[in-house]
Amino acid sequence: MKRVQLLDCTLRDGGYLVDAQFGNTVIRGIIKGLADSGIDVVECGFLKDEPHEKGSTIFNNAAQLRSFLPEERRQTSFVCLADYSRYSISNLEPFDGTSIDGVRACFFKHERYDVIDFCKEIVEKGYKLYVQPVDILGYTDAELLELMDMINPLEPYAFSIVDTFGSMYKEDLRRVFYLIDRNLNAASRIGFHSHNNLQMSFSLSQEFIDMTQGLRKVVIDSTMAGMGRGAGNTNTELVMQYMNRKYNIGYDIDMVLDLIDNYVDGIRNSCSWGYSIPYFLAGSYSAHVNNISYLTAKAGISSRDINYLLNRIGSDARKRYDYDLLEKTYLEYNRTIRDDAEEVASLRESLHGKDIVMLLPGHSIVTHKEEILNYCAEKKPVIISVNLLSHDYPINYAYFSNKKRYNYWKNADHFSEYKKIVTSNVTKTEEKNQIIIDFTRLIKCGWDQLDNSGILLLRLLDKLDVASIAMAGFDGYSHESTSTNYMHKEMEKTRNTTNADDANRDVQSMLEDYMNTRQSDCPIHFLTPSRFEINE
Repeated sequence: MKRVQLLDCTLRDGGYLVDAQFGNTVIRGIIKGLADSGIDVVECGFLKDEPHEKGSTIFNNAAQLRSFLPEERRQTSFVCLADYSRYSISNLEPFDGTSIDGVRACFFKHERYDVIDFCKEIVEKGYKLYVQPVDILGYTDAELLELMDMINPLEPYAFSIVDTFGSMYKEDLRRVFYLIDRNLNAASRIGFHSHNNLQMSFSLSQEFIDMTQGLRKVVIDSTMAGMGRGAGNTNTELVMQYMNRKYNIGYDIDMVLDLIDNYVDGIRNSCSWGYSIPYFLAGSYSAHVNNISYLTAKAGISSRDINYLLNRIGSDARKRYDYDLLEKTYLEYNRTIRDDAEEVASLRESLHGKDIVMLLPGHSIVTHKEEILNYCAEKKPVIISVNLLSHDYPINYAYFSNKKRYNYWKNADHFSEYKKIVTSNVTKTEEKNQIIIDFTRLIKCGWDQLDNSGILLLRLLDKLDVASIAMAGFDGYSHESTSTNYMHKEMEKTRNTTNADDANRDVQSMLEDYMNTRQSDCPIHFLTPSRFEINE
């Protein structure tokens, strides 16, 4: 039996990206292809207390997997992961050799005492037991020793080092491995499951393979093309290549490359994974990736802001995801209590009874420039640009509630000469031609896109007794490759940081809320096509 086994968990860890809905053809194709490649273990999905649906890698028992497994198993073992809090082990029938032969028991640290009976039942039913403690770096040495004392009598097939948050360095891996190696049942393998937040996953896997030579049989977890939530996982094809070159193992890499071409690459059209600065920060703070997904959906947030917020919420909160806490912390961070009564009064005096054009940065202000200019020539409105400067239009005020956009434009020619309306989350610095408005005056909770600049400006104008509002460039969002969301391509957010349909629904809901709660009844209309057109 090989000293080093490679376990592919694409159908399980990669399943987070597609809600486990790969489709029956893909599931069968991946399982058979991996077995044909000579891989040692295939994790086929989840065991959960919910009905199995066609095309899903969520199963309620082992019998439901039989039709997905190849007739010719070669030397490959097949397993599923069972989350202790989400699966009743009584649903799992005794092992009979016709389905999976192993179960990976996953659990949080606070569940470690309760999970022992769960693990014991897996063994009693005849399955190989893989012990998968979430966030191994969250354990003290004493707690790890105690856990192994409880697990050792069960003689698990494997006990894994799980780098849940992708925050390990080599010294962390060595420390944890040697502690486990000296105290775990001698016959048990030690596994390693990593995430690529710090771009260390493949390097750590090589280190793990090499440093365990002569000490212990091991299992390396990986996914094809690194597919996995957030920054993703160790790449199966990379570890295979390393094992073939250094240890002459003989994995069929061409088979795995075909699987990536035929199945995995297509998934990238609807979702993404891999290294990014926000996920690097998640790894640095050992933070759950859902915190990152929530924060990066905020239009005005910067990497520096995420860095601060992850630090602010504390280590325990970072490892889970409490969206209410994140939103509260985000608002507190942006909140600068500011007495802006004089500024608002000054703006009201300047804009009272005036027609307003809100010039937003949607691409339609390029394609409909002539219509906008004709309207301005006829109505002589006050033009307020939103997170935008443009020489194509006679801008009277430049409005900024997005810190990144403000920092982008502040180095532009004649920036200081524009009259600016800036919210207090962007800057606290008093400057010539700059009016600072309290951010909290304009913000309302309840939406992921709560800091949408167009909505915030509408709320400000509602307090200024303007005569009418015409909106240009309030286009909405799209992730289609043929679409341009902004007048300048460099203003585009990173692809798939948030779902376009969800963002559009959020903005539409906020706009409807604004219409239902505003104090004034000034007419509002759209000068350019918009996904948010309203009927008054």
